Amino acid sequence: DSYVSSHRWRRHSESLKSVDTNRASMGQDSLEPGGFTDLLLEEGHDNTTQIEEDTDHNYYTSRTYGPYDSTSRDLWVNIDQMEKDKVKIHGILSNTHRQAARVNLSFDFPFYGHFLREITVATGGFIYTGEVVHRMLTATQYIAPLMANFDPSVSRNSTVRYFDNGTALVVQWDHVHLQDNYNLGSFTFQATLLNDGRIIFGYKEIPVAVTQISSTNHPVKVGLSDAFVVVHRIQQIPNVRRRTIYEYHRVELQMSKITNLSAVEMIPLPTCLQFTSCGPCVTAQIGFNCSWCSKLQRCSSGFDRHRQDWVDSGCPEESKDKICEKNIDTTETPLYSTTTLLPTTTRFRVLTTTRGSTTSHLPTSLPTEDDTKIALHLKDNGASTDDSAAEKKGGTLHAGLIVGILVLVLVVAAAILVTVYMYHHPTSAASLFFIERRPSRWPAMKFRRGSGHPAYAEVEPVGEKEGFIVSEQC
Repeated sequence: DSYVSSHRWRRHSESLKSVDTNRASMGQDSLEPGGFTDLLLEEGHDNTTQIEEDTDHNYYTSRTYGPYDSTSRDLWVNIDQMEKDKVKIHGILSNTHRQAARVNLSFDFPFYGHFLREITVATGGFIYTGEVVHRMLTATQYIAPLMANFDPSVSRNSTVRYFDNGTALVVQWDHVHLQDNYNLGSFTFQATLLNDGRIIFGYKEIPVAVTQISSTNHPVKVGLSDAFVVVHRIQQIPNVRRRTIYEYHRVELQMSKITNLSAVEMIPLPTCLQFTSCGPCVTAQIGFNCSWCSKLQRCSSGFDRHRQDWVDSGCPEESKDKICEKNIDTTETPLYSTTTLLPTTTRFRVLTTTRGSTTSHLPTSLPTEDDTKIALHLKDNGASTDDSAAEKKGGTLHAGLIVGILVLVLVVAAAILVTVYMYHHPTSAASLFFIERRPSRWPAMKFRRGSGHPAYAEVEPVGEKEGFIVSEQC
């Protein structure tokens, strides 16, 4: 869990100065400072302007703004001033506990170098960014402005809202309470995801120190996390695969800095995934050991969401040479400014999933269970896919049943049509074929002349093979 931290005094200064421009792009001409004046800071908080210097997290640079810094107010997005038709109040999330729902993005959001078009918003104050849905959503692959045991259903004033204007997505938890400690008061905070990869946490109402929130029934986290999934085949059990989720990086922000009117801005740093050719990839000096894989036509450090493809394609062996097949082209310009950093050591957290069951191995986390459910019936693309062997087998059986029913219906329909045809065409070949082979139901009769009434004759049964002897009187 330890990571190398350093301070950057002038890194991304231009990005920090472009905050006002970003606000204009979000359709927010001005903010109402009156919304903050009625919030009183707790006693004991330092009322001096404090700005934390840029902290390097290898993948992101974070900067924390204090409650009396004007930038913290500028970074807060007042959803009430946005277009009403674009602001959505999620009805299910606003009235349930430990629920999560899919939300589609109108833009490509870069997260750890990967572009996302879909996220999962949870009632517990965080956003899940993974593709594989499991029960331990709080373990990894999250964007957490304030992850805790929030329950919007305990108060009518609690809502979960989100707003997407094409360049930014704002998710806001409004007046939410902790389920296990309602008397602490309501929390109001938000997370803003911008199309340039920046992530902003804004805090409007934090009634208690975050460090005092209990993590007994739910993890308490502030920061980011990402992981990759590896699928293992179990040889002893056919058609069963085990998924293991490896967390390769985590950003943990200082909870003591999260107060009323504070804000945190995280700016993405260059990654190997941004390079699209061999030359700039192998010569990049961005703090990662970037390598080029000609089979995948991809640049990577080997630790990202495409880890399994990288290993299965033999890219680790190819990356040892670091020789490009063609002439090295160094004209490609990185998306971000580059700075030489010391190589970092990656530590992993493991989350194993087999047949839908999850077992977490988190050395530094309390053994709390997260049963956050995914609302699959929601309008926002709620259904999540899971290609487990059990589901594939069930799908095969379902398809076989449908085919069997169709065949049976066709056979019955054909039999009915043939019967109708023979009924209306008794002299047809098919009708004669069945008539000749129809078993006799009555024994053959032998008629003899009798001395009785001339209209009648004596009847005597004979063998079926003897045929009929018909009386002349008959």
